[in-house]
Amino acid sequence: MNSAIRRLAVAAMILMLALMANSTYLQAFRANEINGRNDNNRVRDSQFSVNRGPILIGSTPVAQSKPSDDRFKYQRTYASGPVYAPVTGFYSYLFGRGGIELTMNAELNGSDPSMAFRRIIDVISNRPQQGGSVTLTLNAAAQQAAYSGLAGKTGAVVAIEPKTGRILAMASRPSYDPNLLASHDSEKVGAAWKNLNADKDKPLSNRAVQELYPPGSTFKLVTAAAALSSGKYTPESKVNSPAELPLPQTTVPLVNEDGKNCGGSNSATLTVALRYSCNTAFGTVGMDLGPDALREQAAKFGFGARPLTELPSVATSQFPGDPNEPQTAQSAIGQFDVRATPLQMAMVAAGIANKGEVMKPYLVQNVKTPDLKTVSETKPESLHQAVTPQVASQLTAMMVDVVANGTGKPGAISGVQVAGKTGTAQTSKDRPPFAWFTAFAPADDPKIAVAVLIEKADVARDDVAGGRLAAPIAKKVMEAVLSQ
Repeated sequence: MNSAIRRLAVAAMILMLALMANSTYLQAFRANEINGRNDNNRVRDSQFSVNRGPILIGSTPVAQSKPSDDRFKYQRTYASGPVYAPVTGFYSYLFGRGGIELTMNAELNGSDPSMAFRRIIDVISNRPQQGGSVTLTLNAAAQQAAYSGLAGKTGAVVAIEPKTGRILAMASRPSYDPNLLASHDSEKVGAAWKNLNADKDKPLSNRAVQELYPPGSTFKLVTAAAALSSGKYTPESKVNSPAELPLPQTTVPLVNEDGKNCGGSNSATLTVALRYSCNTAFGTVGMDLGPDALREQAAKFGFGARPLTELPSVATSQFPGDPNEPQTAQSAIGQFDVRATPLQMAMVAAGIANKGEVMKPYLVQNVKTPDLKTVSETKPESLHQAVTPQVASQLTAMMVDVVANGTGKPGAISGVQVAGKTGTAQTSKDRPPFAWFTAFAPADDPKIAVAVLIEKADVARDDVAGGRLAAPIAKKVMEAVLSQ
Protein backbone atom coordinates (compact mmCIF):
# COMPACT_ATOMS: atom_id res chain seq x y z
CA MET A 1 0.00 0.00 0.00
CA ASN A 2 2.77 2.43 0.97
CA SER A 3 4.60 1.60 -2.28
CA ALA A 4 1.53 2.47 -4.36
CA ILE A 5 1.10 5.77 -2.50
CA ARG A 6 4.77 6.62 -3.06
CA ARG A 7 4.47 5.90 -6.80
CA LEU A 8 1.35 8.07 -6.97
CA ALA A 9 3.10 10.88 -5.09
CA VAL A 10 6.12 10.72 -7.40
CA ALA A 11 3.86 10.77 -10.45
CA ALA A 12 1.95 13.76 -9.07
CA MET A 13 5.24 15.55 -8.34
CA ILE A 14 6.49 14.92 -11.87
CA LEU A 15 3.24 16.27 -13.31
CA MET A 16 3.48 19.36 -11.10
CA LEU A 17 7.08 19.97 -12.18
CA ALA A 18 6.11 19.51 -15.85
CA LEU A 19 3.24 21.97 -15.39
CA MET A 20 5.56 24.51 -13.76
CA ALA A 21 8.19 24.04 -16.48
CA ASN A 22 5.61 24.48 -19.23
CA SER A 23 4.17 27.57 -17.56
CA THR A 24 7.66 29.06 -17.18
CA TYR A 25 8.48 28.25 -20.80
CA LEU A 26 5.28 29.89 -22.05
CA GLN A 27 5.83 33.01 -19.95
CA ALA A 28 9.54 33.37 -20.67
CA PHE A 29 9.78 32.32 -24.30
CA ARG A 30 6.37 32.28 -25.99
CA ALA A 31 4.42 35.09 -24.35
CA ASN A 32 4.87 37.51 -27.25
CA GLU A 33 4.00 34.84 -29.81
CA ILE A 34 0.81 33.83 -27.98
CA ASN A 35 -0.20 37.42 -27.27
CA GLY A 36 0.34 38.22 -30.94
CA ARG A 37 -1.99 35.53 -32.23
CA ASN A 38 -4.99 36.94 -34.07
CA ASP A 39 -7.30 34.31 -32.53
CA ASN A 40 -6.40 35.09 -28.91
CA ASN A 41 -9.72 36.69 -27.91
CA ARG A 42 -8.80 37.52 -24.30
CA VAL A 43 -5.67 39.38 -25.29
CA ARG A 44 -7.45 40.94 -28.27
CA ASP A 45 -10.16 42.43 -26.05
CA SER A 46 -7.63 43.92 -23.64
CA GLN A 47 -5.41 45.26 -26.42
CA PHE A 48 -8.29 47.09 -28.05
CA SER A 49 -8.50 49.20 -24.91
CA VAL A 50 -4.82 50.18 -25.17
CA ASN A 51 -3.76 53.50 -26.65
CA ARG A 52 -1.83 51.92 -29.51
CA GLY A 53 1.21 53.86 -30.70
CA PRO A 54 1.34 55.63 -34.07
CA ILE A 55 3.05 54.55 -37.27
CA LEU A 56 4.93 57.58 -38.53
CA ILE A 57 6.41 58.92 -41.75
CA GLY A 58 8.84 61.48 -40.38
CA SER A 59 6.73 63.14 -37.68
CA THR A 60 3.42 62.58 -39.47
CA PRO A 61 1.20 59.70 -38.32
CA VAL A 62 -0.19 57.52 -41.10
CA ALA A 63 -1.79 55.22 -38.52
CA GLN A 64 -2.85 56.24 -35.02
CA SER A 65 -5.38 55.53 -32.29
CA LYS A 66 -7.96 58.10 -31.31
CA PRO A 67 -10.33 58.01 -28.31
CA SER A 68 -13.70 56.45 -29.07
CA ASP A 69 -16.97 56.38 -27.14
CA ASP A 70 -17.55 52.64 -27.39
CA ARG A 71 -16.38 49.68 -25.32
CA PHE A 72 -12.93 49.58 -26.94
CA LYS A 73 -11.93 53.12 -25.84
CA TYR A 74 -9.75 53.72 -28.94
CA GLN A 75 -10.36 53.66 -32.69
CA ARG A 76 -7.49 52.92 -35.07
CA THR A 77 -7.43 55.35 -38.00
CA TYR A 78 -5.36 55.54 -41.17
CA ALA A 79 -4.57 58.81 -42.92
CA SER A 80 -4.29 58.35 -46.70
CA GLY A 81 -5.20 54.72 -46.00
CA PRO A 82 -4.85 53.11 -49.45
CA VAL A 83 -1.57 54.91 -50.17
CA TYR A 84 0.22 53.26 -47.24
CA ALA A 85 -1.96 50.15 -46.72
CA PRO A 86 0.52 47.67 -48.29
CA VAL A 87 3.03 48.70 -45.61
CA THR A 88 0.98 49.67 -42.54
CA GLY A 89 -1.47 46.81 -42.98
CA PHE A 90 -4.63 46.92 -40.84
CA TYR A 91 -5.70 46.48 -37.21
CA SER A 92 -9.05 44.72 -37.03
CA TYR A 93 -10.99 43.23 -34.14
CA LEU A 94 -12.48 40.52 -36.35
CA PHE A 95 -9.59 39.75 -38.70
CA GLY A 96 -6.48 40.51 -36.70
CA ARG A 97 -3.56 42.44 -38.12
CA GLY A 98 -1.51 42.79 -41.28
CA GLY A 99 1.67 44.55 -42.39
CA ILE A 100 3.59 46.59 -39.83
CA GLU A 101 0.56 46.40 -37.52
CA LEU A 102 1.25 42.66 -37.29
CA THR A 103 5.04 42.44 -37.26
CA MET A 104 5.51 45.38 -34.87
CA ASN A 105 2.45 44.60 -32.75
CA ALA A 106 4.33 44.27 -29.44
CA GLU A 107 6.06 47.61 -29.91
CA LEU A 108 2.87 49.37 -30.95
CA ASN A 109 0.81 48.10 -28.01
CA GLY A 110 3.62 48.62 -25.50
CA SER A 111 4.09 44.97 -24.49
CA ASP A 112 7.54 44.53 -26.04
CA PRO A 113 10.31 43.66 -23.50
CA SER A 114 12.15 46.84 -24.50
CA MET A 115 9.32 48.80 -22.87
CA ALA A 116 9.15 46.74 -19.66
CA PHE A 117 10.48 49.58 -17.49
CA ARG A 118 7.85 51.93 -18.92
CA ARG A 119 5.11 49.41 -18.06
CA ILE A 120 6.36 49.14 -14.47
CA ILE A 121 6.23 52.93 -14.13
CA ASP A 122 2.70 52.92 -15.60
CA VAL A 123 1.57 50.34 -13.03
CA ILE A 124 3.15 52.24 -10.12
CA SER A 125 1.67 55.56 -11.25
CA ASN A 126 -1.66 53.95 -12.16
CA ARG A 127 -1.39 55.12 -15.76
CA PRO A 128 -3.04 53.11 -18.52
CA GLN A 129 -0.75 51.12 -20.85
CA GLN A 130 0.35 53.05 -23.90
CA GLY A 131 2.11 51.82 -27.01
CA GLY A 132 5.32 53.01 -28.60
CA SER A 133 5.71 54.67 -31.99
CA VAL A 134 7.19 53.07 -35.10
CA THR A 135 8.82 55.41 -37.62
CA LEU A 136 9.07 54.10 -41.17
CA THR A 137 11.77 54.86 -43.73
CA LEU A 138 9.27 55.84 -46.43
CA ASN A 139 9.59 59.17 -48.20
CA ALA A 140 6.12 60.76 -48.35
CA ALA A 141 6.66 62.45 -51.71
CA ALA A 142 8.07 59.30 -53.32
CA GLN A 143 5.28 57.16 -51.89
CA GLN A 144 2.61 59.50 -53.23
CA ALA A 145 4.29 59.64 -56.65
CA ALA A 146 4.43 55.84 -56.77
CA TYR A 147 0.79 55.43 -55.74
CA SER A 148 -0.43 58.13 -58.14
CA GLY A 149 1.64 56.71 -60.98
CA LEU A 150 -0.11 53.35 -60.60
CA ALA A 151 -3.59 54.90 -60.90
CA GLY A 152 -5.80 52.79 -63.16
CA LYS A 153 -3.14 50.07 -63.34
CA THR A 154 -2.37 46.81 -61.59
CA GLY A 155 1.18 46.73 -60.33
CA ALA A 156 3.74 47.80 -57.77
CA VAL A 157 6.61 50.21 -57.16
CA VAL A 158 9.58 49.86 -54.81
CA ALA A 159 12.24 52.52 -54.26
CA ILE A 160 15.42 52.03 -52.21
CA GLU A 161 18.23 54.28 -51.02
CA PRO A 162 21.21 52.34 -52.46
CA LYS A 163 23.82 53.26 -49.84
CA THR A 164 21.71 52.22 -46.83
CA GLY A 165 18.91 49.89 -47.96
CA ARG A 166 16.21 52.26 -46.65
CA ILE A 167 12.96 51.65 -48.50
CA LEU A 168 11.77 55.03 -49.75
CA ALA A 169 8.56 53.91 -51.43
CA MET A 170 6.47 50.75 -51.55
CA ALA A 171 3.18 51.06 -53.37
CA SER A 172 0.79 48.43 -54.69
CA ARG A 173 -2.44 48.81 -56.66
CA PRO A 174 -5.24 48.09 -56.50
CA SER A 175 -5.07 48.86 -52.81
CA TYR A 176 -7.64 49.02 -50.01
CA ASP A 177 -8.70 51.30 -47.18
CA PRO A 178 -7.63 49.82 -43.81
CA ASN A 179 -10.13 52.11 -42.06
CA LEU A 180 -12.89 49.79 -43.30
CA LEU A 181 -11.33 46.85 -41.48
CA ALA A 182 -10.48 48.84 -38.34
CA SER A 183 -14.08 49.93 -37.80
CA HIS A 184 -15.82 48.79 -34.60
CA ASP A 185 -18.97 48.03 -36.60
CA SER A 186 -18.67 44.26 -37.01
CA GLU A 187 -21.25 44.06 -39.76
CA LYS A 188 -19.46 46.63 -41.92
CA VAL A 189 -16.08 45.05 -41.26
CA GLY A 190 -17.36 41.62 -42.24
CA ALA A 191 -18.85 42.95 -45.48
CA ALA A 192 -15.64 44.83 -46.35
CA TRP A 193 -13.51 41.74 -45.71
CA LYS A 194 -15.76 39.59 -47.87
CA ASN A 195 -15.64 42.08 -50.74
CA LEU A 196 -11.87 42.48 -50.57
CA ASN A 197 -11.26 38.74 -50.60
CA ALA A 198 -13.74 38.21 -53.43
CA ASP A 199 -12.00 40.79 -55.64
CA LYS A 200 -10.08 38.95 -58.39
CA ASP A 201 -7.50 41.77 -58.46
CA LYS A 202 -6.42 40.89 -54.89
CA PRO A 203 -6.27 44.36 -53.32
CA LEU A 204 -5.13 42.85 -49.99
CA SER A 205 -1.94 41.54 -51.61
CA ASN A 206 1.18 43.67 -51.42
CA ARG A 207 2.43 43.05 -54.96
CA ALA A 208 5.74 44.70 -54.14
CA VAL A 209 6.85 41.79 -51.93
CA GLN A 210 4.19 39.08 -51.85
CA GLU A 211 3.81 38.22 -55.54
CA LEU A 212 6.38 36.67 -57.87
CA TYR A 213 6.64 37.61 -61.55
CA PRO A 214 8.88 36.73 -64.49
CA PRO A 215 11.29 39.69 -64.50
CA GLY A 216 11.83 39.58 -68.25
CA SER A 217 14.61 41.70 -69.65
CA THR A 218 15.38 43.43 -66.34
CA PHE A 219 17.05 40.11 -65.43
CA LYS A 220 19.55 40.77 -68.23
CA LEU A 221 21.30 42.97 -65.66
CA VAL A 222 22.03 39.83 -63.64
CA THR A 223 23.19 37.99 -66.77
CA ALA A 224 25.40 40.93 -67.76
CA ALA A 225 26.82 41.04 -64.21
CA ALA A 226 27.68 37.34 -64.40
CA ALA A 227 29.27 37.82 -67.83
CA LEU A 228 31.44 40.76 -66.78
CA SER A 229 32.38 39.05 -63.50
CA SER A 230 33.47 35.88 -65.32
CA GLY A 231 36.41 37.64 -66.97
CA LYS A 232 35.29 36.29 -70.34
CA TYR A 233 33.43 39.45 -71.35
CA THR A 234 33.83 43.22 -71.36
CA PRO A 235 31.19 45.79 -72.31
CA GLU A 236 32.72 45.81 -75.82
CA SER A 237 32.84 42.03 -76.29
CA LYS A 238 31.08 40.92 -79.47
CA VAL A 239 28.18 38.53 -78.91
CA ASN A 240 26.22 36.40 -81.38
CA SER A 241 22.98 38.39 -81.85
CA PRO A 242 20.93 37.31 -84.90
CA ALA A 243 17.21 37.89 -85.27
CA GLU A 244 16.65 34.24 -84.34
CA LEU A 245 18.89 32.02 -82.24
CA PRO A 246 18.56 28.26 -82.83
CA LEU A 247 18.49 26.40 -79.53
CA PRO A 248 19.68 22.84 -78.88
CA GLN A 249 17.16 20.12 -78.01
CA THR A 250 14.27 22.05 -79.57
CA THR A 251 13.02 23.34 -82.89
CA VAL A 252 11.74 26.55 -81.31
CA PRO A 253 14.31 29.38 -81.64
CA LEU A 254 14.89 32.29 -79.30
CA VAL A 255 13.87 35.50 -81.08
CA ASN A 256 14.26 39.24 -80.64
CA GLU A 257 11.00 41.06 -80.04
CA ASP A 258 11.28 43.23 -83.15
CA GLY A 259 12.17 40.28 -85.39
CA LYS A 260 15.50 41.88 -86.30
CA ASN A 261 19.10 41.32 -85.38
CA CYS A 262 20.65 43.38 -82.61
CA GLY A 263 21.18 47.02 -83.56
CA GLY A 264 21.75 46.11 -87.22
CA SER A 265 24.39 43.49 -86.48
CA ASN A 266 24.53 39.73 -85.99
CA SER A 267 27.49 40.30 -83.70
CA ALA A 268 26.70 43.18 -81.34
CA THR A 269 28.71 44.29 -78.32
CA LEU A 270 27.36 43.52 -74.86
CA THR A 271 26.64 47.25 -74.44
CA VAL A 272 24.59 47.39 -77.64
CA ALA A 273 22.81 44.16 -76.70
CA LEU A 274 21.68 45.74 -73.41
CA ARG A 275 20.81 49.01 -75.16
CA TYR A 276 18.31 47.27 -77.43
CA SER A 277 17.50 44.43 -75.01
CA CYS A 278 18.45 41.68 -77.47
CA ASN A 279 17.15 38.29 -76.42
CA THR A 280 19.41 36.32 -78.75
CA ALA A 281 22.58 37.98 -77.44
CA PHE A 282 21.77 37.32 -73.80
CA GLY A 283 20.52 33.82 -74.58
CA THR A 284 23.93 33.18 -76.14
CA VAL A 285 25.72 34.56 -73.09
CA GLY A 286 23.52 32.55 -70.73
CA MET A 287 24.26 29.25 -72.45
CA ASP A 288 27.97 30.08 -72.54
CA LEU A 289 28.13 30.86 -68.80
CA GLY A 290 25.84 28.02 -67.77
CA PRO A 291 23.02 27.92 -65.19
CA ASP A 292 25.29 27.66 -62.14
CA ALA A 293 27.02 30.95 -62.89
CA LEU A 294 23.66 32.68 -63.43
CA ARG A 295 22.21 31.18 -60.25
CA GLU A 296 25.24 32.18 -58.17
CA GLN A 297 25.12 35.72 -59.51
CA ALA A 298 21.38 35.97 -58.84
CA ALA A 299 21.94 34.76 -55.27
CA LYS A 300 24.48 37.52 -54.68
CA PHE A 301 21.77 40.04 -55.54
CA GLY A 302 19.34 38.37 -53.10
CA PHE A 303 17.57 35.63 -55.07
CA GLY A 304 16.84 32.56 -52.98
CA ALA A 305 16.64 34.43 -49.67
CA ARG A 306 13.89 36.32 -47.87
CA PRO A 307 15.13 39.90 -48.16
CA LEU A 308 12.75 41.71 -45.80
CA THR A 309 11.70 40.55 -42.33
CA GLU A 310 9.59 43.55 -41.34
CA LEU A 311 6.55 42.49 -43.37
CA PRO A 312 4.67 39.18 -43.30
CA SER A 313 4.48 36.72 -46.21
CA VAL A 314 7.42 38.17 -48.16
CA ALA A 315 8.07 35.96 -51.21
CA THR A 316 11.50 34.59 -52.10
CA SER A 317 12.69 35.34 -55.64
CA GLN A 318 14.01 32.30 -57.47
CA PHE A 319 16.21 31.04 -60.27
CA PRO A 320 15.38 27.56 -61.63
CA GLY A 321 17.18 24.61 -60.09
CA ASP A 322 18.48 22.59 -63.03
CA PRO A 323 17.55 24.07 -66.41
CA ASN A 324 18.75 22.46 -69.64
CA GLU A 325 20.42 24.53 -72.39
CA PRO A 326 17.32 26.04 -74.01
CA GLN A 327 15.83 26.66 -70.56
CA THR A 328 19.09 28.35 -69.53
CA ALA A 329 18.86 30.63 -72.58
CA GLN A 330 15.29 31.54 -71.59
CA SER A 331 16.34 32.03 -67.96
CA ALA A 332 19.13 34.40 -69.03
CA ILE A 333 16.47 36.78 -70.38
CA GLY A 334 14.27 36.48 -67.29
CA GLN A 335 11.82 33.94 -68.66
CA PHE A 336 11.27 30.17 -68.12
CA ASP A 337 10.99 29.67 -64.32
CA VAL A 338 12.84 32.80 -63.17
CA ARG A 339 10.58 34.67 -60.75
CA ALA A 340 11.17 37.89 -58.81
CA THR A 341 9.38 40.44 -56.69
CA PRO A 342 9.57 44.15 -57.53
CA LEU A 343 11.58 44.54 -54.31
CA GLN A 344 14.14 42.07 -55.63
CA MET A 345 14.60 43.91 -58.94
CA ALA A 346 14.97 47.19 -57.03
CA MET A 347 17.71 45.47 -55.01
CA VAL A 348 19.51 44.51 -58.24
CA ALA A 349 19.54 48.14 -59.39
CA ALA A 350 20.48 49.37 -55.91
CA GLY A 351 23.36 46.90 -55.69
CA ILE A 352 24.81 48.08 -59.00
CA ALA A 353 24.32 51.69 -57.91
CA ASN A 354 26.15 51.05 -54.62
CA LYS A 355 29.41 49.93 -56.27
CA GLY A 356 28.27 46.33 -56.30
CA GLU A 357 27.32 46.10 -52.62
CA VAL A 358 23.74 45.00 -51.90
CA MET A 359 22.39 46.43 -48.65
CA LYS A 360 19.68 44.75 -46.61
CA PRO A 361 16.39 46.55 -47.29
CA TYR A 362 14.50 47.83 -44.27
CA LEU A 363 11.25 49.68 -43.54
CA VAL A 364 11.48 50.54 -39.83
CA GLN A 365 13.75 53.48 -39.00
CA ASN A 366 13.23 53.45 -35.25
CA VAL A 367 10.96 52.56 -32.35
CA LYS A 368 10.34 54.99 -29.50
CA THR A 369 8.53 54.82 -26.18
CA PRO A 370 5.51 57.10 -25.57
CA ASP A 371 7.86 59.61 -23.89
CA LEU A 372 9.99 59.61 -27.10
CA LYS A 373 12.95 57.63 -25.82
CA THR A 374 14.51 55.59 -28.62
CA VAL A 375 14.50 51.86 -27.86
CA SER A 376 15.78 50.69 -31.24
CA GLU A 377 17.27 52.25 -34.37
CA THR A 378 17.90 50.29 -37.55
CA LYS A 379 21.45 50.52 -38.85
CA PRO A 380 22.40 49.80 -42.48
CA GLU A 381 23.62 46.24 -43.02
CA SER A 382 25.44 44.76 -45.98
CA LEU A 383 24.05 41.56 -47.50
CA HIS A 384 26.45 40.72 -50.34
CA GLN A 385 29.13 42.14 -52.57
CA ALA A 386 27.27 41.13 -55.73
CA VAL A 387 29.93 42.40 -58.14
CA THR A 388 33.21 44.28 -57.88
CA PRO A 389 33.17 48.09 -58.01
CA GLN A 390 34.76 47.85 -61.45
CA VAL A 391 31.98 45.61 -62.79
CA ALA A 392 29.38 47.85 -61.14
CA SER A 393 30.91 50.85 -62.93
CA GLN A 394 30.75 49.00 -66.26
CA LEU A 395 27.12 48.02 -65.68
CA THR A 396 26.27 51.59 -64.71
CA ALA A 397 27.71 52.94 -67.96
CA MET A 398 25.76 50.33 -69.93
CA MET A 399 22.52 51.22 -68.11
CA VAL A 400 23.10 54.94 -68.72
CA ASP A 401 23.39 54.08 -72.42
CA VAL A 402 20.03 52.23 -72.24
CA VAL A 403 18.27 55.39 -71.02
CA ALA A 404 20.20 57.81 -73.23
CA ASN A 405 20.11 55.86 -76.48
CA GLY A 406 18.01 52.72 -76.10
CA THR A 407 14.75 51.29 -74.82
CA GLY A 408 14.82 53.31 -71.58
CA LYS A 409 14.44 56.80 -73.06
CA PRO A 410 11.03 57.41 -71.40
CA GLY A 411 12.81 57.18 -68.03
CA ALA A 412 15.21 60.05 -68.76
CA ILE A 413 15.26 63.06 -66.40
CA SER A 414 16.37 66.45 -67.69
CA GLY A 415 19.72 67.44 -66.23
CA VAL A 416 20.18 64.12 -64.42
CA GLN A 417 22.01 61.04 -65.67
CA VAL A 418 19.74 58.03 -65.19
CA ALA A 419 20.86 54.40 -65.38
CA GLY A 420 18.06 51.99 -66.21
CA LYS A 421 16.76 48.83 -67.84
CA THR A 422 13.38 48.05 -69.37
CA GLY A 423 11.73 44.67 -69.34
CA THR A 424 8.90 42.73 -70.92
CA ALA A 425 7.79 39.32 -69.68
CA GLN A 426 5.13 36.94 -70.84
CA THR A 427 3.74 33.82 -69.19
CA SER A 428 1.30 32.72 -71.87
CA LYS A 429 -0.03 33.84 -75.25
CA ASP A 430 -3.54 34.37 -73.90
CA ARG A 431 -2.63 37.08 -71.39
CA PRO A 432 -1.01 40.51 -71.75
CA PRO A 433 2.70 40.77 -70.89
CA PHE A 434 4.19 42.33 -67.79
CA ALA A 435 6.02 45.65 -68.16
CA TRP A 436 9.10 46.40 -66.03
CA PHE A 437 11.52 49.24 -65.53
CA THR A 438 14.32 49.41 -62.98
CA ALA A 439 16.72 52.32 -62.62
CA PHE A 440 18.77 54.53 -60.33
CA ALA A 441 19.79 58.19 -60.29
CA PRO A 442 21.93 60.20 -60.40
CA ALA A 443 24.16 57.62 -62.05
CA ASP A 444 27.37 59.16 -60.62
CA ASP A 445 26.04 59.57 -57.04
CA PRO A 446 22.88 57.46 -56.64
CA LYS A 447 20.24 58.67 -54.20
CA ILE A 448 17.45 56.33 -55.27
CA ALA A 449 16.98 53.00 -57.03
CA VAL A 450 13.51 52.03 -58.20
CA ALA A 451 11.66 49.11 -59.77
CA VAL A 452 8.23 49.37 -61.39
CA LEU A 453 6.04 46.46 -62.42
CA ILE A 454 2.84 46.80 -64.44
CA GLU A 455 0.61 43.76 -64.83
CA LYS A 456 -1.77 43.45 -67.76
CA ALA A 457 0.32 45.65 -70.04
CA ASP A 458 -2.32 45.49 -72.75
CA VAL A 459 -0.50 47.50 -75.40
CA ALA A 460 1.71 46.69 -78.37
CA ARG A 461 4.77 44.74 -77.22
CA ASP A 462 7.22 47.25 -78.66
CA ASP A 463 5.58 49.92 -76.48
CA VAL A 464 6.15 47.76 -73.42
CA ALA A 465 9.75 46.99 -74.37
CA GLY A 466 10.33 50.72 -74.85
CA GLY A 467 9.40 51.37 -71.25
CA ARG A 468 6.41 53.54 -72.11
CA LEU A 469 4.28 52.14 -69.30
CA ALA A 470 6.68 51.58 -66.41
CA ALA A 471 9.51 54.06 -67.03
CA PRO A 472 7.42 57.26 -66.64
CA ILE A 473 6.28 56.10 -63.21
CA ALA A 474 9.86 55.40 -62.14
CA LYS A 475 10.84 58.82 -63.45
CA LYS A 476 8.24 60.57 -61.26
CA VAL A 477 9.32 58.64 -58.17
CA MET A 478 12.99 59.47 -58.75
CA GLU A 479 12.16 63.13 -59.38
CA ALA A 480 10.20 63.25 -56.09
CA VAL A 481 13.32 62.26 -54.16
CA LEU A 482 15.88 64.18 -56.19
CA SER A 483 13.94 67.43 -55.92
CA GLN A 484 14.15 67.47 -52.12
